[in-house]
Amino acid sequence: MTRITIFLLMISIAATRAQNLPRVASGTIERLENFPSAFVTALNVDVWLPEGYSSAKKYSVLYMHDGQMLFDSTTTWNKQAWEVDDVLSKLLKEGKIKDVIVVGIWNGGARRHADYFPQKPYESLTQIQRDTITSQLQKLGRTKEVFTPVSDNYLKFLVTELKPAIDKKFSTNKDRAHTFIAGSSMGGLISWYAICEYPDVFGGAACMSSHWPGIFSMNNNPIPDAFVRYASDHLPKPGTHKIYFDYGDQTLDALYPPLQQKIDAVMKRKGFTDKNWMTRFFPGENHSERAWRKRFDIPMLFLLGK
Repeated sequence: MTRITIFLLMISIAATRAQNLPRVASGTIERLENFPSAFVTALNVDVWLPEGYSSAKKYSVLYMHDGQMLFDSTTTWNKQAWEVDDVLSKLLKEGKIKDVIVVGIWNGGARRHADYFPQKPYESLTQIQRDTITSQLQKLGRTKEVFTPVSDNYLKFLVTELKPAIDKKFSTNKDRAHTFIAGSSMGGLISWYAICEYPDVFGGAACMSSHWPGIFSMNNNPIPDAFVRYASDHLPKPGTHKIYFDYGDQTLDALYPPLQQKIDAVMKRKGFTDKNWMTRFFPGENHSERAWRKRFDIPMLFLLGK
């Protein structure tokens, strides 16, 4: 049996045990419970199939991080959700976007920050800079150990294990032009990192309220400049990729405006235009699922629009 076949067998067994699925207004959810991986601890994956899903058609695929926060506010820790099913169902019914399924990858809780933190920019820092980051995260209770990003392994899981299984189990268009990735906050960072690291896999990324500070203070913080340097060297080609950014200016988003503007300057230098890049500023909006839900249609029209 091939590795993918074993994965699918395990997924099939787990799916029959899946309980407490998110309630959706339209379409259906299939849970791949404790998806096995050689790279990360097993994670739940919730796959949303739109109303009328049919194996006779081929679907684009939108991979989304923080999968437990996407569909049903009654099941989330803060009683908020993106309500992805509502937003996409409306756009599909209006004929404004291509057929799409959503692969919602649950975060690993305490492992989330290390899973989502872009690894290569971090590794470009000096040891003193890394020690400063660890110290700040320890003070906030974000880690007890030396902080070590493992996002390269997280992306290997997504690209070499999860995507092949999704493409085999569901009726998908497998190519880059139909494969997208999206998230917010740290999920915005890992979406940006994914399209830079795997430009042959992902054709578009939606990076909402991207957490450019990396940590939770701008005091003596070397991370934003490391991200700018990495972007200068690793952004994908604008002719074949689309990238969306946005940000507010309240709560945690208050840190983002000057940092996003530095990334925007790199985007311009690298040849991105309004045909393949969008950055939107939402004054008065905060850092929450409720805020992201309100504007989720904008990146979806940009990436998936007909």
